[in-house]
This record gives sequence, structure tokens and C-alpha cells, in this order.
Amino acid sequence: MKRWKFDPLALVLPALMVVLWYFASASGLLPAYKLPSPGGLLRVLADFATGVLGITPYSGTMLPHLLCSLRRVVCGFVIATACGLTLGFATGLSPLLRRLFDPLIHVIRAVPGVGWLPVAIVWFGVGEGNTLFLISLAAFFPIYVNTAHAAATVPEQLIKAGKMMDAHGLTLFRTVIFPASFPEVAVGLRLGLGVAWAYLVLGEVTGVATGLGAVMNDGRMLGHVDIVLAAMIVIAAAGKLTDLLLLAACRAYCPQMRKRRGRK
Repeated sequence: MKRWKFDPLALVLPALMVVLWYFASASGLLPAYKLPSPGGLLRVLADFATGVLGITPYSGTMLPHLLCSLRRVVCGFVIATACGLTLGFATGLSPLLRRLFDPLIHVIRAVPGVGWLPVAIVWFGVGEGNTLFLISLAAFFPIYVNTAHAAATVPEQLIKAGKMMDAHGLTLFRTVIFPASFPEVAVGLRLGLGVAWAYLVLGEVTGVATGLGAVMNDGRMLGHVDIVLAAMIVIAAAGKLTDLLLLAACRAYCPQMRKRRGRK
């Protein structure tokens, strides 16, 4: 298996954007109240993380806000995973259950997440319940869709071979169906985790006092676009890190994914 190698070409566009951003800020085309300079944003981000500079009301508060947001994402993702895998495998393996559940689930999936916000507030109030509902609902659909498709497309030859080896019921599922469908299930899990981070902000701007989305909302109302962007950067970094951890866990479980990685 080949080791992962950093591709310097990936830095070209980000570096170009930073250069253009710097000159636009230095020339006055982008006033600081709309978009701070790269250096100014780095100072705010460093202060948000450490509290050393004391230049914003959010100095040194990054870690507690990040932990609150991470807890909400993990809880919502776990709920979405449990429901998505259960229903996905059920409808993928049973034509009857597919006819019963699949049409309704896809109708609900067509409703944009923002459309669920007023209903979520009515059902759960403003706060934790509303945020958790939005994250779980949004992450559920990619997990369900990929799982259902993966289960329905497991090669019949594999299932017959498993039955010939006297594997039936849960044993057949555990030894044949789940391993064969896992690479596509893993794609759904990664998509669901990414959506969970995206909908975290939607939930946290609706009344919770802590979390990175709450910081973004407060920063917007107080005119601190720099702290809004700093919180966005933290969310992007946390989302990428959790995705890498999830991908590593999936590759540790599934040898097929490790082999695909090795061919890249």
C-alpha cells in the first residue's frame, strides 16, 4: 500500500486567493468591516483560540464553543447513523419494506432543511432539541440512500455462496451482506457527517447560547465579521478532521477500501 503524499498543486488556488485577498484589502477595495485582511483574520483567529490578545469579546472561547458544537454533531450523527443504517438495510433487502418506506422517505428528503426549521422550533422549541433534530434529519438521508442502494446491489452470487457455507439470517448479514455493502455505506456515512456539520450552524443560530454557530450569529449582530469568518474556519477544520477520523475507521474495518487507497 502506497503512503499518502502531499500534493503541492493543491496549494496553488488557496495561495492565489490569499494573495488577491491581501491586495484587495491593502488597496481599500475590500473595507475591513466587510472582509478583514488575511493578517487581521489570523490575529482574530489566534485570539479566539488562545485569548492572549484580547481584541474581541470572544477571546479564548474557541475550545468550549467547539466542544459544544462537536457534541451536537456527534449526537445527531449517531442518531442519523442508527436510523439510516437500520432503515437502509431493511428497505434494501426487503422489496416489501422498500415499497412501504422508500417513497415516503424520498418525499420528505425533497423538503429543504431550512423548510424544517419553523416546524422544528414548534416541535422542540428553541435550543438543544431543535438543533439535534435538524442535524439528525439532514444527516439521515445520505446515510439511508447509500445504505439502501448498497444493500440492494450486493451480488446475488455472494449471497448464494454464503448460504452454501451454511450462513443464514444474521450470520449471512454479518459475514456477507454487510462487508460487501460497506464501501458504499461508508460513502453515505461521510456525506452524512459533512451534512451534520453544515446543519449544525442552522440549528445553533436559532437560540442556543453556546457553539460555533451561536458565535457566528452573535458576531453578525455585533458587526464582527472577523469572528464570523474565524468560526467558519474552525468549523471547516473540525469537519475535515472528523471526516479523516471517520475515513480512517472505515479503512481499518474494510480491507477493500484500503486496497482502493493503495491503487491511487
